[in-house]
Amino acid sequence: MTDTTTIKQDRDAGFGDFVALLKPRVMSLVVFTALVGMLVAPGGINPFVGLVAIIFIAIGGGASGALNMWWDADIDARMRRTVKRPIPAGTVEPGEAMGLGIGLTLISVIMLFLATNWVAAGLLAFTIFFYVVIYTMWLKRWTPQNIVIGGAAGAFPPMIGWAAVTGDISLASILMFALTFAWTPPHFWSLALFVKSDYKDAGVPMLTVTHGRRVTRNHILGYTFVLAAVAVGLGLTSVGGPAYMAVAVIMNAWFIKGAVDIWRRTDADSDADSHLVERKFFKFSLLYLFVHFGMLLVEVTLTRFGMGGW
Repeated sequence: MTDTTTIKQDRDAGFGDFVALLKPRVMSLVVFTALVGMLVAPGGINPFVGLVAIIFIAIGGGASGALNMWWDADIDARMRRTVKRPIPAGTVEPGEAMGLGIGLTLISVIMLFLATNWVAAGLLAFTIFFYVVIYTMWLKRWTPQNIVIGGAAGAFPPMIGWAAVTGDISLASILMFALTFAWTPPHFWSLALFVKSDYKDAGVPMLTVTHGRRVTRNHILGYTFVLAAVAVGLGLTSVGGPAYMAVAVIMNAWFIKGAVDIWRRTDADSDADSHLVERKFFKFSLLYLFVHFGMLLVEVTLTRFGMGGW
């Protein structure tokens, strides 16, 4: 946790500093997957209510980010890729980040409940609790499986979007959750392979630090096969169809090839060559999730015009 006595502000915090606390890039994924969950759910939702719901789901995601940065400021200060975040950079006080996170949590959960239903609001509240308490405060510093279990927090948004429309949970929404959940380990472990020293310096027990590169490569390959099965399974539900399935098969074949390429690397290979393969896989993983959820939107659009679905 942050040592609040060691952080001093170098300048007054600006609006951009508080926006950075909300992790806008992560928030974009939250918004997109929640929106897809909402749009593919049966029954539809009033556009204004849907917009309000998405705004408060996004705010809830931002609250998680602010509380994560508050608690992890000591880690962020020791990692090259996070040292410029607002708290370690000295532009935002830890207490300000904590207050912002708690305030946005209360606003987002209460307003989502008022706008939609208790199921969606309950899922959002649990998502924030899971990310901040279960993952950030506990798992991240305790187990090399931190990113596996903690990945559930980032997988809930499509379920929240679905529940905002239907007030329930279904097989399709569970598989949308599972798609993001299974995607998270290979995505983050491929990143950890070429930023291993960052996690080691920060004392974070990432799999690459505790068990080495060989074990991490094995895990990436294993989870990639699980991910492919989930992606295909999602295509067989009510939100899937031929268009989604065709793209999913191609994308997952490519993703498996990338995981196999990483798995084939050995410690005898040069770091430069290995990092090139790992970076390529990581960049493709960023595209992977957006394409799959994007194809769900394509599929539901085709279905509504009588051209999609099974």
